[in-house]
Amino acid sequence: MDSVTGPEDVIWDITYACPLRCSHCYSESGRRLARQLGPADLMRLTEAVLRWHPRSVTISGGEPLLVKGVFEVAHRLGEAGVERLLYTSGWTLDEALARQTVANFDRIIVSVDGATAAVHDGIRGRRGSFDRALNALDLLDRVAGDRVPFGVDYTVIRSNFDEIPDACELLGARLPHLRSISFGAAVPAGLASRADFAERELLTEEQRKRLIDPGFVAGLRARAPGNLRVSTSDNRILQMHPDRVRSAADFPAVQIEPDGAVRAMAIYEGTVGNLFTDEPDLVWQRAVDRWRDPFVVAALGPAHTATQWAEATRRIDTRYGSDDDRARIARRPAHR
Repeated sequence: MDSVTGPEDVIWDITYACPLRCSHCYSESGRRLARQLGPADLMRLTEAVLRWHPRSVTISGGEPLLVKGVFEVAHRLGEAGVERLLYTSGWTLDEALARQTVANFDRIIVSVDGATAAVHDGIRGRRGSFDRALNALDLLDRVAGDRVPFGVDYTVIRSNFDEIPDACELLGARLPHLRSISFGAAVPAGLASRADFAERELLTEEQRKRLIDPGFVAGLRARAPGNLRVSTSDNRILQMHPDRVRSAADFPAVQIEPDGAVRAMAIYEGTVGNLFTDEPDLVWQRAVDRWRDPFVVAALGPAHTATQWAEATRRIDTRYGSDDDRARIARRPAHR
């Protein structure tokens, strides 16, 4: 048994409510019950998270800025010395909300999935989402300046792969205080694990290799101002392949669902307890034990291509998901 005290990094999907309908949505937000807690329970859950003594907590969703009490959660985390990150689509951000966000988070990430409205809005499933994301970034550029770092997260699929260089140039030129752009390959989780999505939209092996090729990355950096950090990732670590994740030290992170349930493996269905009812250290140990489960090892071990990984995801999700999870999986629409 590993000697573990808890995860260093916590990803907290604080709600499944969302104004968007992204084609690759990992959490299927906006298509399911929000499972959102009230302010008092949010603070109770925050205290349970703090018992792990994490280095960082990432507040995500869904759209976290829809949650009443999110800034109180962030304030409490800050009091405890925890780094606070926020991921948002920017859909709801106005100047007042931007000022609250900057005052309560240590890093802010806005999702942008294209260099044009046609591509971004097509992926995000709602017209106007590109303009709202850029408006949010404009607000952060003005309100945060150089005081609080903010960046862009770009989920890469086949539909937006060719717009990566233009997005890098557009955002770098428009936002003088933008600190980072991260181009990360979509992983087969949630809606992105559907067989038809995997076959048509997850990156080909050639694209995946190109994304992390040093020459390709150098070309992107040449199109951005010198103060902007540009990075790419194939996100293979999230697969949690048994050859790469052998101990708690190899993946010191955990994901929490909105109602306090803790996933055994961040991108896969299947929980191992709830922080409202179970000891945090015990929940973490159960998560680590799941990584070595023979079924998990057998599913992930042979998965090397994107389509193989997606098939392994579907097997794991069906095996360890709840009855409600399996019913939701069965209702997933075909990718269009």
